[in-house]
Amino acid sequence: MAENRHAALGLSDEQVLEMYKTMVMARKIDERMWLLNRSGKIPFVISCQGQEAAQVGAAFALDREKDYVLPYYRDMGVVLTFGMTAKDLMLSGFAKAEDPNSGGRQMPGHFGQKSNRIVTGSSPVTTQVPHAVGIALAGRMEKKDIVTFVTFGEGSSNQGDFHEGANFAGVHKLPVIFMCENNKYAISVPYEKQVAAKYVSDRAIGYGMPGFTIDGNDPLEVYKAVKEAADRGRRGEGPTLIETISYRLTPHSSDDDDRSYREQEEVAEAKKNDPNAKFADYLKGCGVLTEEIDQTIQAEIMKTINEATDYAENAAYADPESALKHVYAE
Repeated sequence: MAENRHAALGLSDEQVLEMYKTMVMARKIDERMWLLNRSGKIPFVISCQGQEAAQVGAAFALDREKDYVLPYYRDMGVVLTFGMTAKDLMLSGFAKAEDPNSGGRQMPGHFGQKSNRIVTGSSPVTTQVPHAVGIALAGRMEKKDIVTFVTFGEGSSNQGDFHEGANFAGVHKLPVIFMCENNKYAISVPYEKQVAAKYVSDRAIGYGMPGFTIDGNDPLEVYKAVKEAADRGRRGEGPTLIETISYRLTPHSSDDDDRSYREQEEVAEAKKNDPNAKFADYLKGCGVLTEEIDQTIQAEIMKTINEATDYAENAAYADPESALKHVYAE
């Protein structure tokens, strides 16, 4: 029997199994979306594959009843944890009227769902960072016990929005968790051509907050770091910068050919470190997951995704007249 690391973090067997299911759900929805895109049924995919452990580990460490998440476009694992469903995500992929993110107006990956405190993202990257800081400030002014959690890629950590948001949160000691999901490539540009520092987390000291670089392929390590950051924020000790190191297993998006800028041997090597497979091995080693339970989980998830796909494909598009809704005063 392998060492049970999750019990030491206060996580039950049921909770880690739920984490695993959410990671698998994110992966399987993503894989289905690529198939739908390649068969001409949905216009665009921007993938979470290779980053599920960081996303789900982090989201599980937050309070899903009151905290706010400001995800970036790959964060399917975060939004599933916070209450979005396979059906919600498929409706978004097919751009249907019932899409909870935008009623079919936005590209997939622009997550937003008021009921679950998932704050709408936007196409220009990193705009969600100052928004997260503003929500944390509003929460403090209203004396609410909330933490805001915002994610972005390592390319985004060079945008002015990141620096301004981090500086403001540091000065005002706001309960913000900045999580940089470093997947090694900002579209086609590798990390070493983006950032001169060894780690994105090295920037934290400039903003008066602690910074940590951790293994983004290990959901338990991410859970621990985010839990500690959330506790710090709630105690009034200010923000934290966490950098999770993983690898983007797919091209940047369905419109990108990654063969032009990275060797396919590199991708194949990274796949040996697949976070979903590694977590399954850990759970099997602890006796939490068996081959039989795993097969049942996979079958249930595929059933859910098949139903979600059929529903979304057959759902109604928005009326053309609704295109101007929320643009001008009614």
